[in-house]
Amino acid sequence: MIRRVSTVLFSLITVIASAQTYDQDFTGKVVNVIDGNTIEVENENDEVIKFILSEVDCPEPGQTLSEEAKAFTEDLILKKKVQVELKGKDWLGNRLAVITLKNGTVLHEELLKEGLAWADRKASSTSSNLEASAKAKKIGLWTENEPTPPWIYRRQQTMMQAKSR
Repeated sequence: MIRRVSTVLFSLITVIASAQTYDQDFTGKVVNVIDGNTIEVENENDEVIKFILSEVDCPEPGQTLSEEAKAFTEDLILKKKVQVELKGKDWLGNRLAVITLKNGTVLHEELLKEGLAWADRKASSTSSNLEASAKAKKIGLWTENEPTPPWIYRRQQTMMQAKSR
């Protein structure tokens, strides 16, 4: 009985300890860039964790500048050590994070400066101002009169899918 309790207790502690890696900011290495604002980071326990950048949304695959946003993100952070500052989860359960390079460069701010992302509606004033600046300069997304935001593009794609009966 004691052996069984200690085994269960050890298993519980292991689960709690591994779950804590997702609840704390950490430094890790970027091992994959899925799209402009979705990346995978390997932590010190060799676990690969997927994050979506907080405060921004980049064009979806198939949209104008989606490949440019992905390439920009890859050039800036792929295979580099970064600081991951956790910001909770989105409504789909995806982990949100602010990603900062060793030199202090904040990834989502750079995407906004280049006109490769939209600022989230709940974003900080810094992010909103960076988006407004890119719009004023007519760079990136803002070379178009009315670029389609990714959240509208995703909804349109869902509506075009055949419905099952």
